[in-house]
Amino acid sequence: MKRTARTLTLLLVLAGLASGCENMTTPQKGGLTGAALGSGIGMVAGGSFGQVVGAGLIGGAVGYLGGSAIDSK
Repeated sequence: MKRTARTLTLLLVLAGLASGCENMTTPQKGGLTGAALGSGIGMVAGGSFGQVVGAGLIGGAVGYLGGSAIDSK
């Protein structure tokens, strides 16, 4: 039950963040999405706190770089 509650909370947070992104640039949206997905995957996989934070940081960096590449075209 604990894992289901965490997953539901993560989905609600992602929905809230996605609805507040209207004024963000493409790199910012990519960074936010990457960080959220990296953290979420780390949580669902059952990683420790450090692993979840690391996954969020890496996901955010990759998402920002991807958004920058899309925005520069």
